[in-house]
Amino acid sequence: MKSHDVPEFAVLGHPNEGKSAVVSTLTEDDSVKVSPIPGETTEARVFPVRVDSREIIRFTDTPGFQRPGDTLDWIRAYTGPQERMVQVFCESHAKDQDFRSECELLGPVARGAGIIFVADGSRPVRSNDLKEMEILRLTGRPRMAVINCKTDQEEYLPAWKNEFSKNFNAVRFFNAHSATYGERLRLLESLKAIHQEGQAALEKVIQAFRQDWDRRNEIVTAIICDLIRQCLGHKVKGRFQEKPLDQAAAVELEQRFQTEIAELEKKAHAKIRRLFKHNIFKLDLPEGSIVKEPLFSRRTFQVLGLRPAQLAAAAAAGGGLLGLKLDLATAGLAMGAFTVLGSALGAGSVLLFGEKAAKAKLIGRPLGGYEIRVGAGSGMGLPFILLHRALLYYSYIINWSHGRRDVPAEGFSLSEEQAAEAKTAWIWSGHRKTICVKFFKAARSGRISGQAGKEMSRMLQEVLLQLSQTG
Repeated sequence: MKSHDVPEFAVLGHPNEGKSAVVSTLTEDDSVKVSPIPGETTEARVFPVRVDSREIIRFTDTPGFQRPGDTLDWIRAYTGPQERMVQVFCESHAKDQDFRSECELLGPVARGAGIIFVADGSRPVRSNDLKEMEILRLTGRPRMAVINCKTDQEEYLPAWKNEFSKNFNAVRFFNAHSATYGERLRLLESLKAIHQEGQAALEKVIQAFRQDWDRRNEIVTAIICDLIRQCLGHKVKGRFQEKPLDQAAAVELEQRFQTEIAELEKKAHAKIRRLFKHNIFKLDLPEGSIVKEPLFSRRTFQVLGLRPAQLAAAAAAGGGLLGLKLDLATAGLAMGAFTVLGSALGAGSVLLFGEKAAKAKLIGRPLGGYEIRVGAGSGMGLPFILLHRALLYYSYIINWSHGRRDVPAEGFSLSEEQAAEAKTAWIWSGHRKTICVKFFKAARSGRISGQAGKEMSRMLQEVLLQLSQTG
């Protein structure tokens, strides 16, 4: 491969070792066919990685070895030019169906691809594994061994490492079902180290990956900020003529407000999912995940909401007041109607630590009617919860490898204690809390393009990068 070419790596190995899952994860492409059934991949297929519509690297998924012993015998008997050995093998066996898989998997190597050899390190090393390793060693191509353990069994790992050290330029652990963004970058760094002639091209690939990730985090930041702005500015209203005030109608308005806010959050989360290229398979959150809990549920506010003292401190830090203001132009209504209204809105909107999540304004009408408006009040609970749920969802999405096809029953859901610890680590430092509150106030007033918006964007991008690196 010349330094100005697009780097290509063929992902090789025995059938059902996780090759396709590795390709899917490295390329962020959930169209790669991943199956637990051996032999599902029968033809080599190239999966390019593009950034800004420009191909920067390609990974080729290949079928597994079928006749490693016969292939190794042919290679050992070959006496022609070393640089043409793989190409001559493919040409010599092109019409032989018995060697169809070997020709498919060695075809990319014949055209200059580097090698990523995938093996399940949780099983014993077999004689065919040794033959496959020897074949790849004799190609002379840059090659890396990837240990992709399918179980927690570790007793065979020393034997795998010993054999890999004899036949490969580098060895990495890489679980295609759980690899984070940072682990994918480190694998690319290792490829650069073993591929001297392609180092310049691979360095550009790594820089492009980082720049693309930063760009995505900028977009996620905009999505989250826009979600908070929309929710803080959102209102539902109804006009009424009845006297006294229709309590059922007030409750219905509040429920409509909550439904519409939840829909705005759902759309924002879907944008984040698409941004990280989860396009085909439905990514359902695991049971127990607090992000799967309804936004306005009691448990959501218990787990993700700030305590009363924290809310008071947050409001003070931002120079704001905490709580709900009811502006009432009675228009002939008795104070009893005000009490009914407060009770109705409190049914679903009074947070467990004393804050009101909704605001109602009654505006007098010339003919004696009135209008009820329900929206996000001046408190800090709802925007903090929207922010925290968005960050939890982001963390879940970026760590859901594309090579994974199942929804875990456990492992991704956070207990209430873990969630509380996570939110403290992510957001609730004094300085970050102050930035959030200032942004919330600016969002309510419609002035988020100023300093508050810039500080919030910078802070969120720092948090997103931290989540990317820690997994």
